[in-house]
Amino acid sequence: MSSGRHCFHCGAPTRSDRPLVIEVHGEAAIVCSEACRKIVQLISDKGLTNFYRFREEPAGVGAEAGSDPNRWICYDRPALQREFVSIDDKGGHRAHLLLEGVKCAACVWLIEQAMQTIPGVGRITVDPFTGRAELQWEPDQVRLSELLSQLSQLGYSPAPYTEDETDRVVVRERRMALKRLIVAGLGMMQVGSYAIGMYAGAFQGMDADIEQFLRIISLLVATPIVFYSGAPFFTAAWRDIKARKPGMDVPVALAVGSAYGASVWNTLTGSGEVYFDSATMFVFFLSGARFLEMAGRHRALNMTGALARHLPQVVIRITGGQQESVGIREIEVNDLILVHPGKIIPADGLLEGSEARVDESVLTGESVPIRKRHNEMLVAGSINLVNAIHVRIQRVGTDTVMAQISHMITGAQENKPRLVQLADKVASWFVTGVLVVAGLVGFVWWNIAPERAFEIVLAVLVVTCPCALALATPAAFTVATSTLARQGFMLRRTGALQVLARITYLLFDKTGTLTESGTVIQEVIPYGAHSKKKVLAIAAALESHSEHPLATAFYECAGTGAARNVKAVPGEGLEGEVDGGIYRIGKRDFALFPGVNSGGKKDELPAKEGELRSVYLGGSEGLLACFEIAEQIRPGAAALVALAHTAGITTAIASGDSVGPVHALARKLGISTE
Repeated sequence: MSSGRHCFHCGAPTRSDRPLVIEVHGEAAIVCSEACRKIVQLISDKGLTNFYRFREEPAGVGAEAGSDPNRWICYDRPALQREFVSIDDKGGHRAHLLLEGVKCAACVWLIEQAMQTIPGVGRITVDPFTGRAELQWEPDQVRLSELLSQLSQLGYSPAPYTEDETDRVVVRERRMALKRLIVAGLGMMQVGSYAIGMYAGAFQGMDADIEQFLRIISLLVATPIVFYSGAPFFTAAWRDIKARKPGMDVPVALAVGSAYGASVWNTLTGSGEVYFDSATMFVFFLSGARFLEMAGRHRALNMTGALARHLPQVVIRITGGQQESVGIREIEVNDLILVHPGKIIPADGLLEGSEARVDESVLTGESVPIRKRHNEMLVAGSINLVNAIHVRIQRVGTDTVMAQISHMITGAQENKPRLVQLADKVASWFVTGVLVVAGLVGFVWWNIAPERAFEIVLAVLVVTCPCALALATPAAFTVATSTLARQGFMLRRTGALQVLARITYLLFDKTGTLTESGTVIQEVIPYGAHSKKKVLAIAAALESHSEHPLATAFYECAGTGAARNVKAVPGEGLEGEVDGGIYRIGKRDFALFPGVNSGGKKDELPAKEGELRSVYLGGSEGLLACFEIAEQIRPGAAALVALAHTAGITTAIASGDSVGPVHALARKLGISTE
């Protein structure tokens, strides 16, 4: 049943030396960890092993799978439940959750079947696409913490799902717009098919009764399209007229309303032409354009919500020397909280302790860990990497750096660029001109040929509608902003996109922008009796304690050995104990212990200043090795620089690195160093 190389439950690689075996369907299955073994055992005990027959891909192991069940007890607190639990008229409780690890319909089946066997559970519904779940239970029969623990033991880590008012407004707006668009699309196709029949009948001949029947059917189908799908145009047009600021909706409403009204009259009187197909098509295409613009705006707003959802919902607060789990909204300024390794810092605060290493990539985009020292500020959203730390909270809620970034993203969406403001103003002038022209054309044709005056005025309104002018500009800015946000770029002002077309100078950061955050070892030069494998193992053990970008080159070489008592000397390197010996790695003078001879190898030491960086390893017997390390150029960097030069843009590099590597990279990319 299992290949022996990959876990039967989650598909991860398994250890061949000490495999974990469990019986499923009477056959031996190998799992990768004790957590997976417990999950498979629980599924088997509940008689739900058919899950493995119907799943579409290996299951996930939730982040909290197999964790201490007591960690969920805090969710029994009413203060915390207020954020995501609602109570119906009969006293039943309903929790709104997000489940990590839901991948297919088989996962949904497993969760529903497993949870419904627990007394006190009413029902649970899970959306396989979003992972959202709704759990109904009776609190007098079972506690919420027990249910969350059960979900975790199944391998699906639960988290509260809190939907703020912005989310609700977005959902309502999207659903309403989608309904209107679907009605307009389906109706337009039906009316169009009837119109084709009438057009063909105009050339080939058609019985008057059949033509009248098609007109009546078109009227019945077009009516909900005009008055339901087209309602936003009429509402906006009436608002603009009352404000005496005619916008693009005014000619749209006039065109659609006039075409529909004339068609109804001609249908009832049995004379003239009908324009139901034109009216419905107009509504559909304009509704589609606005739906796309709305979708782009919502995607940009979702980036703000994603930042907020990155924060943990529960934190550990230390009060009087005792630990307690509280909701994130319950912490206050000056509270002392405990953050375990791998956990997210929930609010801005000062580090209480000697030092910590944190990952601030969610805020800065830089994946290189940052070392923080005592009393330095830690920002919300950062990830604590190494040891458990204590943080004294300084800013919470909307005062945190992450909240301010969210406000900046929202503000960038709300502030209209000058080009959009100009388009709105031009559209207003244009609409006024269109209405005046339409009135003059109607007056002239009424005196020339009254029977044709209406259709010509209608044609003027339709052809001259400034929809593209008023829709294209804001839609382009909205889509561009949301696309950049998904790629990690934050715009403080959307007007910056307009300025980009006129830039003449482009300044690049080096590490992480033009180069990858990681590095590679190009060459190992041993000086003593140690082999390359030995010096690499010693160097990797020491560098595993460093967050310096050059240290990443040694991560893949790490073996079973470990360094102890490692001390970092700022600007020089590391010193520590490996296998009973004291070693140093870093700059040459630092690696060469005071009073220790270099071993007569000074002439062999490379003294180059280029794209390669030299890192030296030394011990009590002298220098042991030199490692030549190179940065990797980010894919696409050279093409980007070449494209900038083609556009006549001057490029330069700004870096805190030494001159040699910066110049070497500039030469390779074709950037001038003068």
